[in-house]
Amino acid sequence: MTAKHSKAAGRRLHKRSLSILISTLLVSSGFPVQADTPQPAGSDGYNLSLKQLGRNYPMNLHGVEATDSVNFDVPASQVVTGAQMTLHYSYSPALLPDVSQINVMVNDVVAASVPLPKQGAGSLQTQKVDIPPKLITEFNRLSVQFIGHYTMGCENPLHSSLWARVSNDSALEIQTSPLALPNDLAIMPLPFFDRRDARPLSLPFVFAAAPNNGTLEAAGALSSWFGALASYRGAAFPSQINALPAKGNGIVLVSGDTPVQIGGLSVPAPKGPSLTILANPNDPNGKLLVVAGRDVAELKRAAVAVTVGGKALSGSSVLIDKLDTLKPRKPYDAPNWLPTDRPVKLGELIDAKRLNVSGYNPGDITVPLNFPPDLSNWRQDGAVLNLKYRYTPQPKSTNSSFIVSFNDGLIKSDILPSKEQLDKGLLSAIKDEALTREMRVRLPLNAVALQSRLQLRYMYDYIKQGECGDVIIDNVRGSIDPESTLDLSAYDHFMAMPNLGVFKDAGFPFTRMADLSETAVVLPDNASTSDLSAYLNILGRFGSSTGYPATGVSVTQAAQIAKFAGKDLLVMASGANQPLLKQWADRLPTAVTGDKQRFELSDLAVRARGWFSLDPEEAQRKARLSMAFAGGEPTSYLTGFESPLASGRSVVVVAGGDEKGLVQVTDALGSSDVEDGAIQGSLVAVRGKTIEPLLADEQYFVGSMSPLRYVQWLLSRHVGLMLLITALAVLLLGGLAYLGLRAKARKRLNV
Repeated sequence: MTAKHSKAAGRRLHKRSLSILISTLLVSSGFPVQADTPQPAGSDGYNLSLKQLGRNYPMNLHGVEATDSVNFDVPASQVVTGAQMTLHYSYSPALLPDVSQINVMVNDVVAASVPLPKQGAGSLQTQKVDIPPKLITEFNRLSVQFIGHYTMGCENPLHSSLWARVSNDSALEIQTSPLALPNDLAIMPLPFFDRRDARPLSLPFVFAAAPNNGTLEAAGALSSWFGALASYRGAAFPSQINALPAKGNGIVLVSGDTPVQIGGLSVPAPKGPSLTILANPNDPNGKLLVVAGRDVAELKRAAVAVTVGGKALSGSSVLIDKLDTLKPRKPYDAPNWLPTDRPVKLGELIDAKRLNVSGYNPGDITVPLNFPPDLSNWRQDGAVLNLKYRYTPQPKSTNSSFIVSFNDGLIKSDILPSKEQLDKGLLSAIKDEALTREMRVRLPLNAVALQSRLQLRYMYDYIKQGECGDVIIDNVRGSIDPESTLDLSAYDHFMAMPNLGVFKDAGFPFTRMADLSETAVVLPDNASTSDLSAYLNILGRFGSSTGYPATGVSVTQAAQIAKFAGKDLLVMASGANQPLLKQWADRLPTAVTGDKQRFELSDLAVRARGWFSLDPEEAQRKARLSMAFAGGEPTSYLTGFESPLASGRSVVVVAGGDEKGLVQVTDALGSSDVEDGAIQGSLVAVRGKTIEPLLADEQYFVGSMSPLRYVQWLLSRHVGLMLLITALAVLLLGGLAYLGLRAKARKRLNV
């Protein structure tokens, strides 16, 4: 998921009907009023590769002058004191070294120039250049500009020898010093999350004592909110009990009507649902957000106020006097997912300014498409894309084109006619040197990734003018109308389960309701801090998928499971601390008891990784072998099955052989480095960083189809039933025809 989606999701959150009346607590709050503490001298730093900054491919620069860029930002809590760029690059051996170079630019100002000598040409080079700190501001653009020439005479500006390639392993190194931020809730989510910081978020959660279920529900709402904000960066939420973070920021949750002492922090008795931001006693550069209430209901109210009403907060401490009930969510209305009840405009998915390009070969306009996980592709021709686009007609051209691609696969290519190829009617339609055209195509959604991309590209024909006449004039433009639409309304939500692939990628089926109001998390009895961290990390992943906080999640233990029979269940275990693993042993395809382990296996592990298909018949891999053994470290695993408490409801078990194993499983779920398809099917074993899918046994279906399509789908799966119904229909029609003809014969005879 992208940073842009996170912003859009935040805007949609705050548009929801919400009324918060806030009164500022000053000295009467019981918290000491602190002035902003001057920061001690010191420095920090970090490295970011071009790949981490969003450049998934190397920069390929062609022509006499070419530039490519990435954006980077500086966290609000830091001031840049120094910066360097380590370039890994190669370039053409045909270049003239005296007039060829690579420029490193920050915000369109040249920071350094790298010469391109004959020695080393054509092979990978490495060079480190200094960037003046004064060029770096809050939001920045880092550009690499290639200037190349192969002759001192007349040259072809697009000659094949004019090239340079900059690896996306090239890295930006930044040194910083801390900067004081005010104790003001108005700057939230700063300093706990800073969208300028491209590094993964690590935010400790502190509990005054072993938390009860209500406290964990409040913590889950907060961690999922921060997970939604962190988006593609990833987020981790280590848990601590009665101990403050040694360094940096943290979230402190307190419920009860008595004062509490946590480390060096004295938390007064809450006077209601309250929020307070103050300095971390262990780190003058860190901040703590204290979320408090006299009981868990008030604590949850304060947590919800942060997640969906944070923009209205101000001051160092506030008391939430009133919080109106949120409007109930609808299935599949996650802000990060494409709507399926109406056509969605491309302008809703990407900034309109990014739909405009210039130049002869400006690169792709990439539109991110996050599909709901359970779209049924059965007998669908594809999603309808209605495109309106404009381009600059060239006086003469034969090869200019507009290309539509989907996940790097070609969908359609349209010729962009030149002025000499247009008839008079179209010539008169040119306005502001641009001609508007329309295109209707279908995007095939069979087995596509949930996080997909639509790629739109203009490619203009460069017409050579002859000796010494070839000059590139940047006078061609292209733009996509933001009103262009993609329509998924013809697709049903219907999927064979269990499917751990969509659980990893999108948190499905739990994220079907963006606020997790139909989800219950079953934690172990006497959960450890590792168990709590795993719970918060998984909910952070759910928030990253949906873009919405889990304000409706329920937390329980095995003894109270019957109360949540109508919900999807996320069962967590580390070792033998989860009673449900014994109670539901007949449902589990695995069992790990001490040093004895049992697994059901299919041939999934040796099949192609691309097993996933929206056609359930193509995805089934039935169990072929049951294996038991003793000895070795206990295996951690993920598995899914239909809930024993309610048909159509799902259970996903996240089980660590021990606390370390549970951490390994949750790390695998949250890691973007895990091999595509490694987590799939209905059973996955995890040992360290090794992930093996073992079984894909689809047992049930979730979602629904239109009645007619469901009957067609049902008949397609049961050929015998279809033949029987066909035979009965033939007999019925034959009988009706016989009776009709006999009646006509009798009538004729009577006449």
